[in-house]
Amino acid sequence: MGLPIVRRNIEYSPLSNELHPVLDRIYRGRQIASINELDHRVSGLHHYRELKGIDEAASLLVAAIQTNKRIIIVGDFDADGATSTAVCILSLRQMGHSNIDYLVPNRFDFGYGLSEGIVDVAHSQGAELLLTVDNGIACLAGVSRAKSLGMQVIVTDHHLPGNELPLADAIVNPNQKECTFPSKNLAGVGVAFYLMLACRAQLQEKQWFSSHNLPVPNLATLLDIVAVGTVADVVVLDKNNRVLVHQGLQRIRSGKCRPGIRALVEVARREISHLSAADLGFVVGPRLNAAGRLEDMALGIECLLCEDDTQARHMAAELDGLNQQRRAIEESMKAEAEMVLQSVVLGEATMPSALVVYKEDFHQGVIGIVAGRIKEKYRRPTIAFAHQDEQIIKGSARSVPGLHIRDVLDEVNRLYPGIIIKFGGHAMAAGLSLPAIKLKEFEVAFQTITDRYMAKAGELFTIVSDGELADNELDLSLAKTLRQAGPFGQGFEPPLFDGIFELVSQKLLQEKHLKVVFRLPSGNEVDAIAFNVDNKIWPNIAAKWVQVAYRLDVNVFRGKETVQLMIEELSVYEG
Repeated sequence: MGLPIVRRNIEYSPLSNELHPVLDRIYRGRQIASINELDHRVSGLHHYRELKGIDEAASLLVAAIQTNKRIIIVGDFDADGATSTAVCILSLRQMGHSNIDYLVPNRFDFGYGLSEGIVDVAHSQGAELLLTVDNGIACLAGVSRAKSLGMQVIVTDHHLPGNELPLADAIVNPNQKECTFPSKNLAGVGVAFYLMLACRAQLQEKQWFSSHNLPVPNLATLLDIVAVGTVADVVVLDKNNRVLVHQGLQRIRSGKCRPGIRALVEVARREISHLSAADLGFVVGPRLNAAGRLEDMALGIECLLCEDDTQARHMAAELDGLNQQRRAIEESMKAEAEMVLQSVVLGEATMPSALVVYKEDFHQGVIGIVAGRIKEKYRRPTIAFAHQDEQIIKGSARSVPGLHIRDVLDEVNRLYPGIIIKFGGHAMAAGLSLPAIKLKEFEVAFQTITDRYMAKAGELFTIVSDGELADNELDLSLAKTLRQAGPFGQGFEPPLFDGIFELVSQKLLQEKHLKVVFRLPSGNEVDAIAFNVDNKIWPNIAAKWVQVAYRLDVNVFRGKETVQLMIEELSVYEG
């Protein structure tokens, strides 16, 4: 019972005598070879000039600002899209431009990205320059429509380009060919932030701020928003992204963040000074996403733009309510999806290499979350489908480490033409649409391609640990050190430890979470919690010793801080 635990191979010599030995071990286990790689100062960011097309894009924006052109930002209906939109709106306002607005396509009416329909809406609102954020690289028809209506178009995106690029006036995307920007892992909000840096620099060169009696904008004040979007979009936290997230987290923890972000943290009942990168992904991001998943993403964007604490709290409360609705829908859909899978998922030996789930009444706003939850449970790439209209179904894909889901869809599209209508995405997440009558044909093709990749993915079925912690290391001091040590996230995984513990007590909370107490060899006891356990097994199982993979965390309750183990894997120890 439970996945096998393996420990990281650590081959490097210690990084620094100043680091806590456990922290040193953690960094070395993540291939950190020099203490310089842990320098999170803003000066360590790659320069915006390394992004292909950024000078052209900035020049177009500067000209639009100087001539007061009508700029409309076309965003996306997730947290990355919302934060990208907010960063651009706030930056351009600080640069003295007020003839600006945004559109986020309602997923139920327009679908994803710069569609021809959303271009027509922008045109009716007087758009002279369209700026896409977190989308556009695959929107050939939409860009063509905008150009035919006389609009200028700047595409900023981070998704992988196809064989053909849109005929925009400028494209900024670190993943386009011949772009020398070293970090290919920028989120959409990171790309947008870099464009704003370039735009500010060009305005400074033209003496814009001094001639208009404007202060030069301090764009670092927007890094709290950049951090939220970067973590929420689950991009790889390479060195550049870690700098962005670290700087944003520092602003949030010190209370120097946007009123909307502060309100979202408060409504989730989290201590802002204790916030971690994981909290941005599990607390702030989902509440922003809830607006785009169920209603209109404008509520999430307006919460980020809001300057008033009281209004921000009202918006955050509304977003929290939507998030609760989203959770209820998601739980229902997940249960239905697992029932659908029962006919094929019989056990590890018979489980397909990839999972495809669909029901006619699935809500397309939460299929991405459902795909993610099923992927986590079964450790298989998963696509959940919902109806877009009577003939077309829309899928949201979530992948596992080592399998690039967008590349898999590209291969399906090349080897089995005529099934997929359109697709896009990146390594860990993607979206696609296809005719409903082609679903079974797609499922066979998808699983055929995935078989080849998953045959090499044995490491997916193990827990990778940073080793054991001694009794005297299971303390509040180390827990706080680890919380401040990141930022950890995708591609730079949070510290995970393992051990064998004596089980003192266990009880179920809310019928799905297991609260336990472990006794250490020293006689001391430590609390632990495991979320979403199988309540047919726990807490009914009789066991004296258990093997645990866990994260060391700080639990804050009524102002009191205690150590708590966050259990990732739990099984009876039979040694």
